[in-house]
Amino acid sequence: MLLTDPVVLENPHVRLEPLDTAHAEDLDVASRGLEYAWYTSVPASAVEEIGRRLGERDAGRMNPFAVVAGDRPVGMTTFCNIAQADRHVEIGYTWLSPTVQRTAVNTAAKRLLLGHAFETCDAIAVEFRTHWHNRQSRAAIERLGAKQDGVLRNHRLGPDGTLRDTVVYSILPHEWPAVRRGLDARLARG
Repeated sequence: MLLTDPVVLENPHVRLEPLDTAHAEDLDVASRGLEYAWYTSVPASAVEEIGRRLGERDAGRMNPFAVVAGDRPVGMTTFCNIAQADRHVEIGYTWLSPTVQRTAVNTAAKRLLLGHAFETCDAIAVEFRTHWHNRQSRAAIERLGAKQDGVLRNHRLGPDGTLRDTVVYSILPHEWPAVRRGLDARLARG
């Protein structure tokens, strides 16, 4: 299976569905409260963002998912910067509703994506990137078991023209069994 193939991934905590315009209304509701989260990209319009991500999917660079908890979409996540020939992928462009932050949803979603990447798609590296100042995201990535590869200084310009330093993390196949056990233990504890 390829990293770009559409797939539904599910565990007792969360379901990841191929992103579709049918998710737009619920995702607009889910994004309320994140308008001022300067350190992450939360769409002003879910319809527009879904269209952008589907365009990236069609170009082979992204495999976007709606994050569904209970019976409603509560966020988005993706396999992005897909380098299929190199079996390398990034998990990113993730945002979650404030109603599910600090719950099992993010851990469960990452468990599904990592398991799919390593166990089904034979990835040789899964990468995560975040803003240097996004301490919440950095802590969450580190709790997953990812190791910091480095910091790309002045990596990107933000929408307001400010410079962003990007922290890069990764998990490699030989690290996945221990990371998987850690994630499974966290999810079992609730």
